[in-house]
Amino acid sequence: MVIFLFIAIAYIKRVESNQSKLKDFVENKQELHDKLVDKFKRESSSGILSIDGDLSMRFENAKTQFSDGSWDLKPEFKSQLSVVIPKYLDVLLNDSLRYKIREIRIEGHTNTMPYPHLDKDPYMANLILSQRRALSVMYYIRSLPEYKNYSSEQQRQLEQWFTATGMSYSRPLYSKFMGREKINSEASKRVEIRIITSGEEILENFVEKIK
Repeated sequence: MVIFLFIAIAYIKRVESNQSKLKDFVENKQELHDKLVDKFKRESSSGILSIDGDLSMRFENAKTQFSDGSWDLKPEFKSQLSVVIPKYLDVLLNDSLRYKIREIRIEGHTNTMPYPHLDKDPYMANLILSQRRALSVMYYIRSLPEYKNYSSEQQRQLEQWFTATGMSYSRPLYSKFMGREKINSEASKRVEIRIITSGEEILENFVEKIK
């Protein structure tokens, strides 16, 4: 009985600790989201980008980013990145929540258009294409004068944060058509930059337990 009591007390403390960490995670994520939304009001209102609740910054107009089958950044996209990225990084490097950031992931997304010159398998072809697009964005970010002007310590921090990932067409976007959700092929071609914060694994474990 005594042993059972100690086990129960230990379990309760563990649950309370996880709930406290989960609360901190949600609050930190919301605070960072609100700061980014406030910073990019102009860009959001003009349709250049959007900031989602999962801390992903999505560049909306695929036609301004890449030509079909290409991973070369269009001049208009370079111009957008030149304005957006320095403001974005300044928020993250100088914010008190920077210690909560685990990763900044550049994600390339495509639709199902086949590219046989890259691979006969459409999924693999788009995986190659989306990865190269994510890398192109990473290369361009590192070439910006503002990036090069950061201190060596800040640049090391950014290198610890940044990754570039191709998602192929695994994460399509949907829009409503005649009352039903349908894949939006054009909108699915996009670049997203997503912040992963410490505590994501706590939320994932919590969700698994309550399923």
